[in-house]
Formats: sequence, C-alpha cells, structure tokens
Amino acid sequence: MVKMLAVTLLICGGSSLIAEQAPSNNSNVLVRRYRAGDELTYHMKGVNEDWKYEIQADGIVKKDSAGTFFEEYRWSNLISNHQKVALSSADIDFRQQLSLDLNRNPRFPNLSQVDPQLIGPITDLMTFYADLWLAQKIGKFTHAGDHFYFKRSAPNSWADGKYVLIGEDSIDFDFTLEDVNRSENIATMMIRHVPPENPGIRLPADWMHKPVGGTANNWVQVQRTKDGKYLAAVGKETFDVKIRLSLADGKILSGSIDNPLETIERECADAALTHCGDSKPHPIRRKIEISLER
Repeated sequence: MVKMLAVTLLICGGSSLIAEQAPSNNSNVLVRRYRAGDELTYHMKGVNEDWKYEIQADGIVKKDSAGTFFEEYRWSNLISNHQKVALSSADIDFRQQLSLDLNRNPRFPNLSQVDPQLIGPITDLMTFYADLWLAQKIGKFTHAGDHFYFKRSAPNSWADGKYVLIGEDSIDFDFTLEDVNRSENIATMMIRHVPPENPGIRLPADWMHKPVGGTANNWVQVQRTKDGKYLAAVGKETFDVKIRLSLADGKILSGSIDNPLETIERECADAALTHCGDSKPHPIRRKIEISLER
C-alpha cells in the first residue's frame, strides 16, 4: 500500500474563520474566472518512494443548481513504474469535483470507490485546488512578497476504512505570493505546510507520542496488511506546494509538491497496536508535478 499525502480539507467553520481573520481584498490577484464548458487536461507525474507514475486528469467546467462553478475530472492513462495499467470500470466511471469558486467549499471524494493507486493522485490534485482556494479566500495577495500565516491545527484524514484504517495529519499554512509577472501574465504562490504546536491527530498507542522529528508528531497512518496484521507509522510531515497560475483567468498552469516525512513504523499483531515488533525508521520523500496541457 503506497503511503499518501493527506489532502487539505477545509470545512465551513474554517472558511468562516478565514473571513474574520482576513477580509477579502478586491485587488487580490488570485481570482478564478470560470466559463461553463471549458475543458482542462492535466498531466501528473509522481515519485513516491520506489513508485513512479504518470496519469492524466481530464476536466470540464460545470455549474451546479446553486450557481457555483466546479471542474469535474475523470482519470486515465495510468503508467505505473513504466508499465501501462488498465483501470477498472469503477475507476473509469469515477468523477472528481474540484473548484476554485469561493462560494463552494472543497469537498472530499469517496476514496473507497477507487483503486488504491488512484488515491494519491486524487488527493494530490485536490491539495493544489484546496491550497489555492484558501489563498483566494484569504484575499491578501496583491504584490510579490505578500505573506500570510494561517493556523489550521485540525486533523485531515485520508483513511478509506478498507486499506487505511487511520490516516491523519495536521498542518498550518504559510502562504507567500512569490512572484507576479505581468509580462507573462503569471503569478506564483508558495504554500508551506508546517507542523502546528498541538497537532491533535489520533495516536491510538502510547509509543506513538514520542516525537520523531524534533516537533510533536503531526502524521499517522495505520494500514491493514494482507496477512491480517497492522502496519503502523507515525512521525513528522512537512510539504511545500508551489503553484503557477494565469492572471487572466486564474487557471492552475502548473504545480509541484515536495513532501518529506520522517517516520518510524512497527508491524503489530492487534488493532490496538500494543503487540508490535521493533520500530524501524522510515524516511519518505514524495514529489508530485502537474502541468496544464495547452
């Protein structure tokens, strides 16, 4: 089972807090201008430990009954470790809805419907959208160098209940508008995801509370293995998300995720994670790139 990045999941209460902390600025350069029927195709490349993959996401802009815009994506052309993978009919039929419309909060997809190999790409694509949605919502980015630190400190989950029983991380956001290039009509955002003082993630066993990376542990994952045991890991996660977007319409043109984790893991015989083998250090480095095909 491939370890994956937790997606940024924003709830209604969180967006209300954003509105109180950072009133919208009409000169905000981060504005998505939608047009129903527009089509987008993203090519994604990923490296997750020893797994390398490429995949394609084809989207179309739609409008819901409330009048808010969203992009609906289907996934195809998965290449795993240089081998083309035939997707199941369920994977082919799966549709992911993403949006940069500020009147539509990010929505987490039902990951139990898809093959485990698609969970990483699905959550990573959502991370780009949710991070940029939050930057737009903050409304404080006008000039290169503009900066805002947002304390979230509430856990995100990527558990599917089938393969991943617990999958949580907790991060704060450190936003910087790195560049506004008027000649090329492109803005560049950097969003650093950093551990909060009190992560608040679920740590079901006492041994998981000892800090792994010099700060309070902010990442945990418990998987059910094929032989009926449990693989449990805990540690420190940070990641940097860089997004280049069009100043003309706010489309994401390209993006990258650099996601290092410092973890230890133990194989356990019980779900309570009390009868476990020795802990083993397991550093993880994930790198993801997306690009909009013209």
